[in-house]
Amino acid sequence: MSLFITSLNSGSNGNCYYIGNDSEAVLIDAGISCRETEKRMTRLGLSMKKVKAIFISHEHSDHIRGVEVLAKKYRLPVYITPGTLTHGGLSLDAQLVVDFNPYEAIQVGNLSVTAFPKHHDASEPHSFVVSGNAVTIGIFTDIGAPCEHVVRHFQQCHAAFLEANYDEEMLEKGRYPYYLKNRIRGGKGHLSNRQALEIFTAHRPAFMSHLLLSHLSRDNNSPDLVQALFDEHANGTQIIVASRYQETAVFTVNAANAGEAIATTPPPISTEALQGKLF
Repeated sequence: MSLFITSLNSGSNGNCYYIGNDSEAVLIDAGISCRETEKRMTRLGLSMKKVKAIFISHEHSDHIRGVEVLAKKYRLPVYITPGTLTHGGLSLDAQLVVDFNPYEAIQVGNLSVTAFPKHHDASEPHSFVVSGNAVTIGIFTDIGAPCEHVVRHFQQCHAAFLEANYDEEMLEKGRYPYYLKNRIRGGKGHLSNRQALEIFTAHRPAFMSHLLLSHLSRDNNSPDLVQALFDEHANGTQIIVASRYQETAVFTVNAANAGEAIATTPPPISTEALQGKLF
């Protein structure tokens, strides 16, 4: 009774999250290229043949960059709202476009995907929870404020991708112009480390086995800082910082209060590769 999850990439340079069972999977967002998606899944021993649908949270380029090619190549349905489709400027085969409504579960084989609205500066932004095999996975990123929708769904999750975008002091003292700082912290931007930690410590269910900290800012956060911060409060939950440069391992999430990483670890990435991917 398990689901398998991985972050293929997480950050302002691209976001793509894989959730699946033994026979089918979905991608939440497709913000890296089709080629890079395929390459990273192959390294993890995952097959695109199992991917049955793509769900798009909102129209920002770091969430949709690869969707046109992926959908066309694999004839995948793309679940996307009309506003997101329009504002994203996407050219998708009409036969592959599927609208969705918040709070209405969509069945993809034995997986159930439910969307709910979130606070973000996009046309029709949504977060998702994916359920199957008595396991629930949440994908909570690009959230300006921890509203009651986020809290209620987080409390149901055996594992979650939770945004920890910025350290408040680093953002305040950093190089970003004032208007951009306000956009990030202004209620329709991103969650800070502190906000994410408050969600985790106040609303973490006892059965949550994995927390993948996601969408970290390159300039206003530190993977080591946020790892240490959450490790202090982990209370049995495995804390993983999702990278903006490579995929995480694949994690097995069970219905019981337990979980383990499959022995599939991302290869080390070279300094040259890192420099080439900086934005």
